[in-house]
Order: sequence, then C-alpha cells, then structure tokens
Amino acid sequence: MLSRTPTSANLVGSRREFLSRTGGGMGAIAAAWLLQQDGMVAKAAATSTVANPNAVKPSHFAPRARRVIYLFMHGGPSHVDLFDPKPELDRLGGETLPESFGEVMTRRRVKANPLLPPLRKFRQRGASGLEVSEFLPHMAELADDLCVLRGCHGDSVNHPQSVYQMNSGSILMGKPSVGSWVSYGLGSENQDMPAFVVLPDPGGGVKGGPPAWGSGYLPASYQGTTMRSGKAPLLNLAPPAAVGTDDQLAMLALLEQENARHRQRRDNDDELGARMNTYELAYRMQTAAPKLVDIDQEPEYIRKQYGIGQAETDEFGTRCLLARRLIESGVRFVQLYAGNTVGWDAHENVEKNHTQMCRRTDQPVAALLRDLKQRGLWDDTLVIWGGEFGRMPMSEQGKGRDHNPWGYSIVLAGGAVRGGFSYGATDPVGLRAVEGKVHVRDFHATLLHILGMDHEALTYFHNGLDERLTGTIEANVVRDILA
Repeated sequence: MLSRTPTSANLVGSRREFLSRTGGGMGAIAAAWLLQQDGMVAKAAATSTVANPNAVKPSHFAPRARRVIYLFMHGGPSHVDLFDPKPELDRLGGETLPESFGEVMTRRRVKANPLLPPLRKFRQRGASGLEVSEFLPHMAELADDLCVLRGCHGDSVNHPQSVYQMNSGSILMGKPSVGSWVSYGLGSENQDMPAFVVLPDPGGGVKGGPPAWGSGYLPASYQGTTMRSGKAPLLNLAPPAAVGTDDQLAMLALLEQENARHRQRRDNDDELGARMNTYELAYRMQTAAPKLVDIDQEPEYIRKQYGIGQAETDEFGTRCLLARRLIESGVRFVQLYAGNTVGWDAHENVEKNHTQMCRRTDQPVAALLRDLKQRGLWDDTLVIWGGEFGRMPMSEQGKGRDHNPWGYSIVLAGGAVRGGFSYGATDPVGLRAVEGKVHVRDFHATLLHILGMDHEALTYFHNGLDERLTGTIEANVVRDILA
C-alpha cells in the first residue's frame, strides 16, 4: 500500500519520534529559509531543520480537479424541498407514513406525524431537464452544470456527530477533517497561504465546533485556518505598530535559531516543528492575506453579481467571492459555512427558514459558479454544496421537518463531474436512499479521486495503524458521476 508516511514493524518510541526520524531524509528545509523566499533572512537559513508541510506534493495519479470549494449548508437543508422531487410525497401529504416503509426511529417517534408535501414546486430546468425547486431560482438557471447525488446517507441523527462525519468521515470528534487530509496529501500551491482555509458563518459557531475543520492526529500544520472578510482577515496577525519589519525579522531569526536548538535537544519534536512552521506562515500571510480579502479590487459588476451591497446576500456573497480569490491564488481547499448554530435546521417552519436561507445563499452560489467559468477556473475546481444531513418527509410541529441522515442530496459542480445529471434516488417520499446509494465514506473516496488521490493509499501512521479518511470499511468511488 502506498503511504505518505512509511511504517515499521520494529517501531521504537513514539509516533512523533518515528515520523521525525524517517522524514529527515526527505530534506529538512529551514524555517528561516521559508522567509528567505522573500529575500530577507539569509543568515537564519543555515540553522533550520524544519521541513515545509505546505510544500506541493505529487498526486497518486492525474487529477480531474486541483482545488475544492466546499459550501457547507450547516443545519441540514431539506432535500425534498430543494433537489429531490417527490410527486408521491405531494400526493400523500397530510397522511401518515404507509406501513410499507417500516419503523422509523429518530429522537422522537415521528411515524405518526403526517407527511408534509414539498413546499415549492419543482420544474425541469435547462437542456438536461434536471428538476430544481423554486426555492433556488438562481441555481436553477445553472441546472445543466449541477450534478446531484440524491442517494446520500450517513450514520447519525444528531448535528455534531453528522457534522463530524461529513467533515472527517467519523461521527467521533478528533479525526482529521477532509480539508486537512487534502492539505496533507497535496500541499498548497501558494507558500504564502495555508492549503486549507475556512470561512465560518459570522452569525455563530457550527454545531460540533472547530474540530469540524481540525487536523486530528495529523500534524497541527494541516488544520484549517479560519479567515474573515475585512482589513483584519486573521485576528492578531499583524505585529504591533511599534515593531518595524527589520525588528520583526530579527526576532523571527533569533526565535528560529533558539527553537532549532530546543528541538534538537528533544529529538526534533514534531509539535514544536509544527508551531515553528505556523509562525513562519503567519509572517508571510501578513502581506498576502490582506490583499486577498480586499474585494474592493474587484469590478463593481462582479460584486453586484454576488449580491454584495444587498442586505440579504451581502455577507455570504462576500465570502463566496473571497473563496474564488483564495483558490485563484493557490489555496487548495476552501470551506464556507452557511448558517449559524441554527442555520438550515427547520424544526418549526421549513417555509420560513428555507426562504431566508435560500435568499441569502442562492444568488451568491450561482455567481460563484459563473465566475469560476469566466475566469478559467471551472475545469479544475470542484464545488460542493450540501449539509450534514437532509430532513424528514414527515412534519414536525405542523410546519417543520426533523433530521434525516438516511437519505439526502449533495450537489457537485465543476469540470470534473457530469452537469445536468442526477445520481441515485431516495424512496417515493424521500425518507431513505434506495438506489445509487452514496455513503459519506463513498463521497470522500470520490472527492479524493477527483483530486488525484487514492483513498486507500493516502494514509497516516497513528497508534500502530495506517489511518485514512475513509476508515477500514470498504469505500467506493462513484465513477458514474465523473465527466
């Protein structure tokens, strides 16, 4: 099995010692050498022993895409109201779930709740005839570019566990996120920026918290770096006003020298190495990040397309535009969260909730897809739209829907996948995936395949095991959706 990190049957000492010893032959690169790329710290270069975790690494085979924008619709959007038309659910609206569907177990016994018909009409769109709900008029205009996975399913009805699973492949907290795996496997095409950037919803945190984009047992260098719009994209990034460039460089050079000595005395401790790389990257980002988040550089018509300046779309539109600027600059994996701790979680009133969330996100998402095309980024960028699960066909509190991990939709777009295409299906009322079933691990295997990585070969040695994103259960690449 191919692996990014070699293994040994006679492993002695900790994993970190093992990785440090075996990784040394790959060519340790000075921490200050990274600064030297700016032409400023030549003297420090001779003393460093820290390899660059952000360096570009070869894929296992030719990739179909080089980068990813993951639009995470936090809270669980309703597939039966957005991308999965169900005429039978419309016909049975108001009735209870037929006995033929079997027992349904969730946090509540919802089987007795009446079925809630789709709240908006579905219409065939574009030349492909792909059906999209009237909730999403802007994305519907791009139906011929959308690839809808209608048979997705996961393993938990709860938000945190499902957020973790969609992001890390496991319902347990503490596993590496998919963005971290991509960062670890491929590195960044821009050495002044991290490979994995996260743009959280400013309205509040995600259920499950930052571990959703954490690096787990991978080195800390691969965790997602959170950014925001405005003149200060990262808090505490800029040095105090009284500290000049020369002073800062001198301090960094001295710090690197002392850290190198400290690390050598502790057998090249990986934790310290990761922190040293973080300091170096932060220094370079002081110049690169503010330029990237300055959307005033964009033409007015582009900002208008994203809905920037309009009350409902300004915030999410700004982050979608930032995502395009980030991947265009060489960032490998950008993840946007749409929805605070409530988000798409429509327990009480789907109509009210989804009207608000669709108005906020629909136009910016469509603008992003169009922008990728016009800037020549479409063919090698994968865009993902989806949440942690879908919603039940039965009603909750009369007008709402409960969580549904047994059948939901994920939408893909970009040159790597078939446009105007749907794959898989849920049952006649949208409760469970029944055809073309795509488990979360299949979804992750497919994502890695599109990026040129074999999910079985992308491994990391941890606690005596070659760990991987897709775990130990069989995972399959969904090849039928590939362009």
